[in-house]
Amino acid sequence: MASKRDYYEILSVTKDADTGAIKASYKKLAIKYHPDKNPGDKEAEERFKEAAEAYGVLCDEKKRAQYDRFGHAGVQGGAGGGAEGFSNFEDIFSAFGDIFGGNFTGRQGGGRGRSGPPRGQDLQISLTVTLPDVSAGVTKKVKLKRYNKCGTCAGQGGTGKQVCNVCAGQGQVRQVQSSFFGQIVNVTTCPECQGIGSLIKAKCANCHGGGRIQEEVTLSIDVPPGVEETNYLTLRGEGHAGPQGGPSGDLIVAIKEAEDDFFERRGVDLYSQVEVPYTTVALGGDIRVRTIDGEVDLKIPSGTQSEKLMRLKSKGLPDINGHQRGSQYVKLHVHTPDNLSAREIEVLRELEKVQEQDHPKSFFQKAKTFFT
Repeated sequence: MASKRDYYEILSVTKDADTGAIKASYKKLAIKYHPDKNPGDKEAEERFKEAAEAYGVLCDEKKRAQYDRFGHAGVQGGAGGGAEGFSNFEDIFSAFGDIFGGNFTGRQGGGRGRSGPPRGQDLQISLTVTLPDVSAGVTKKVKLKRYNKCGTCAGQGGTGKQVCNVCAGQGQVRQVQSSFFGQIVNVTTCPECQGIGSLIKAKCANCHGGGRIQEEVTLSIDVPPGVEETNYLTLRGEGHAGPQGGPSGDLIVAIKEAEDDFFERRGVDLYSQVEVPYTTVALGGDIRVRTIDGEVDLKIPSGTQSEKLMRLKSKGLPDINGHQRGSQYVKLHVHTPDNLSAREIEVLRELEKVQEQDHPKSFFQKAKTFFT
């Protein structure tokens, strides 16, 4: 299974959680959803695999760094949804005895719970790249408007915070209603503090209590080699700042690929076309061919037919994980000159006579002889 949910969300930990918090959270989820405790429960089995996949990435320093920069695209094919996660499961509980018989305690690195400043919204932009960008990777600078933490109040919105008296600091209010089926509890965001759980006595004059202001920023975005239009990059913490000191959201970068005038892309392979003199395909020889990295020599065997597809190995694009590189396929079109010189006509006439002498009669010539 390859989960598309955020790994931090799956384990209910913050993006700055340490390894201990990640292990503690995974441990609780593994106990809860282990297949041995939930026989026949497909949903529990999927949750168990999902937690193992998230743990396998976040507890690996290199994979976690890739995931924090590029999201799921950065660990595609390397997250190890099953094998790595399940092997680590044994390591975690080996020191605690029977995983189903003991009591386990540990700090669970969670979010802000029901109260506290909410997380800022994610931002999404599109970024256009060219085939050379895809081949070598590129750093792009983009300008965008977003909410940043207010510099005057350091994002706090002001001074003199006090607990909201409507929700008692919970950020939520509960309403109990009676119905034919019994009591119904409706939980909603507190309208007084907007879910923060606290109010500010003296609001900042710069941000008017919001803790953030809209500004234009310039960001550098590192685009790895091998991306394609189905990929996106996730820049952690580069979205809108949360109100009153809340954590920032993420910047989601959707990749758009510019159409190339020369190459056609098919996955990691590139396709191109080239005109070849008829003398070269007849006699054989080398021609210069354009690739994504520059020109190279392509050897044409004698007797090559028009529309032949020639392969240039490893002259395509890298894959997103950098494990391999595709090929370039070159279709040959024989070029027939339309403005021959007198000398060229003379030589071709001579060649025609030689061919008639050295080669058997054609089918049509044989048929004509037969019927006459």
